[in-house]
Amino acid sequence: ELEESEKFYVGQPRVLLLIYALYNTLVARSEMVCYFVIILNHMISASMITLVLPILIFLWAMLSVPRPSKRFWMTAIVYTEVAIVIKYFFQFGFFPWNKHVDYTKDKPYHPPNIIGIEKKEGYVHYDLVQLLALFFHRSILKCHGLWDEDEKGDSSSNKGDTDDELSLAGGRRDSSASLKSVNLAASVESIHVHFPEQQAAIRRKSSSSISQLSHRSSFSSHRSKRDINHTTLSLYFLQCKLCVIKSHCGLCCFRTLQVYVPIRQFFYNLIHPDYSAVTDVYVLMFLADTVDFIIIVFGFWAFGKHSAAADITSSLSEDQVPEAFLVMVLIQFGTMVVDRALYLKKTVMGKVIFQVILVFGIHFWMFFILPGVTERKFSQNTVAQLWYFVKCVYFGLSAYQIRCGYPTRVLGNFLTKSYNYVNLFLFQGFRLVPFLTELRAVMDWVWTDTTLSLSSWICVEDIYAHIFILKCWRESEKRYPQPRGQKKKKVVKYGMGGMIIVLLICIVWFPLLFMSLIKSVAGITNKPLDVSITITLGGYQPIFTMSAQQNQLKSLDQNEFSEFLGSYRGNTAALQFLEGYAREDITRADLEGNSNSLWTISPPSRKKMIQGLLDFDADFTLVISWTIQRTLEEVYPYYIKAPSDSLAKPIKQLLKDCKWENITVSLVKTNTSEEWWVLNQLGKRHKMSQESLELFIFSDKVSPPSLGFLAGYGIMGLYASVVLVIGKFVREFFSGISHSIMFEELPNVDRILKLCTDIFLVRETGELELEEDLYAKLIFLYRSPETMIKWTREKT
Repeated sequence: ELEESEKFYVGQPRVLLLIYALYNTLVARSEMVCYFVIILNHMISASMITLVLPILIFLWAMLSVPRPSKRFWMTAIVYTEVAIVIKYFFQFGFFPWNKHVDYTKDKPYHPPNIIGIEKKEGYVHYDLVQLLALFFHRSILKCHGLWDEDEKGDSSSNKGDTDDELSLAGGRRDSSASLKSVNLAASVESIHVHFPEQQAAIRRKSSSSISQLSHRSSFSSHRSKRDINHTTLSLYFLQCKLCVIKSHCGLCCFRTLQVYVPIRQFFYNLIHPDYSAVTDVYVLMFLADTVDFIIIVFGFWAFGKHSAAADITSSLSEDQVPEAFLVMVLIQFGTMVVDRALYLKKTVMGKVIFQVILVFGIHFWMFFILPGVTERKFSQNTVAQLWYFVKCVYFGLSAYQIRCGYPTRVLGNFLTKSYNYVNLFLFQGFRLVPFLTELRAVMDWVWTDTTLSLSSWICVEDIYAHIFILKCWRESEKRYPQPRGQKKKKVVKYGMGGMIIVLLICIVWFPLLFMSLIKSVAGITNKPLDVSITITLGGYQPIFTMSAQQNQLKSLDQNEFSEFLGSYRGNTAALQFLEGYAREDITRADLEGNSNSLWTISPPSRKKMIQGLLDFDADFTLVISWTIQRTLEEVYPYYIKAPSDSLAKPIKQLLKDCKWENITVSLVKTNTSEEWWVLNQLGKRHKMSQESLELFIFSDKVSPPSLGFLAGYGIMGLYASVVLVIGKFVREFFSGISHSIMFEELPNVDRILKLCTDIFLVRETGELELEEDLYAKLIFLYRSPETMIKWTREKT
């Protein structure tokens, strides 16, 4: 029947087999499905009701050995059912806060929103999915006989109280007993009810301590400490029981111990296990923190107030550091440093304390402080939700690290475990990150026991990195050998060499290509919003002030633009200038000829100005943002170029024979002694009956905002900051080869690599004197070329 069943399943379609595989994966990781649904429910609801279970996951379920107990799952199921009933009860409209739901639904600090009892559509959908996932996991545990494992452990342990069981006093005896220790709400009375018998057992154990030590030497130190702690707790517990009759305070103390003792016992067993499956997930935790760091950098606006439309590049270009960005970066970076320190010190207790502080701190900040800062609910902050989800992944990995224990030895970088191209390029990319290699080396030196100085430590790290890179290249040469006397293949030459040639050419001509294409291809038309003309006679009050805005700024249609280009046919300089402008880049400004302000001048200054104008032998200046002669001929620039900067210039290529337009200036006086100046342009292209001025503005295209920080340097700036810097590194690569032949051309680096790993190993084992000897040997090796040649010969 089994063979027939196997043949039946093998013969099913691939789609059905895929569904079977996915279901089996779901069954095998059903507890992870429950965790995911609980966290997702809290991310969407973001209330105090849903906050309890995520905290219990990271501080109870994921820390339980070997798996969460039945008590946890029953707590989660009952709590979810109660939460559903509470949310349903508060959906009735007779509650005062349900009468203005539209007004209060987006307020983060509205009490019903904080608690999670607000009235809304689909208020219980995710809770029902959560309850369904919990019942699904419960059914799987029952199918495998793991649901009642706790009760079986309790019944078996109560059948006989042997000396070992009494001495352990509720400690971790086996897998079932370890599950029993997880029950946080277990009664302390059931553990210590036979206190006189325990004392007798302890006395009997002391008489036969020699025989017991003979077969318990592997973990006697842990159990002896645990016996002392349990005996002390038993004495305190018995005293509190005796005080119950005397006072109400004794009853409160007794109830407190009923909660405190199981929690203390849970964390004590976690920090001091009888055995541990040592693992190392620091790399995954570091990657999760790195992802969170990237989310903060590119989504910092989600953690501040009134910053939804902020841009980190524009903020930094204006020398403004957003407070939210600074706080989040410092907190994230600080937690990464602390995590690295705990990993190097291998202290599980510190990691447990850090986990508790971080879980409570992150949840309190994300769900109670951040909504007040951003003035929007957490469920409406997508970036914050993504950051929190990645942080939950970190919490899960951190709990797994605590449960299994830190590795005994931490040797080298995680990227140096294999010698292939992937590890090689990742390791070199890791070393290219600014200050990351230096910071890691200094932190490792601070939190690792060693006799080496900081400079010696960095020297060993540098030698190890260099030897690892050489080892990767030598392994690649062994995998892909090159026969002697055979020329390089064209694929290699044109592939690698051609790519380098193209790269070098692109670097050299990058500024010119970038500045020419950034505005012609990706440029944005920057039309003027306001055109103003101010004319001043001599040093007196301005006689004319006028602005053109909105409807007075007009674009040329296609016929006008074609006619405009035709008027300059044969003028090479003008056509070359117009080649860089399109029709939408040209704006015609029509300015009213009458000044928009009265001419206010004192009588003495007026007389003095009249005398200056009547004196034809003397020079008199007229200022239109430049200085000219007294006469008003050829003073008006008909064509103005508006570049990307703030300085507008006349276009000499379009001014025929470098002659500008003539304008007339006249003073108008009314019967009320009010007077103003009137200007009129004589050679207007578009004739108008009234007095007016006409101006053509050519607007240069500007770079997109996303590339403005790079285009702002200009061509010379890009050459100085990009090409020359990159050229320096390239020149060092090509010109410094002769000085490194002794250390680069090493045929076999296995012995040097083993010497470096031996230094790491003896350091981890505490053999610090041997570390000094091996380091001296390594330095002597690099000081002696003859010895280096002997050490790096190929093995025969």
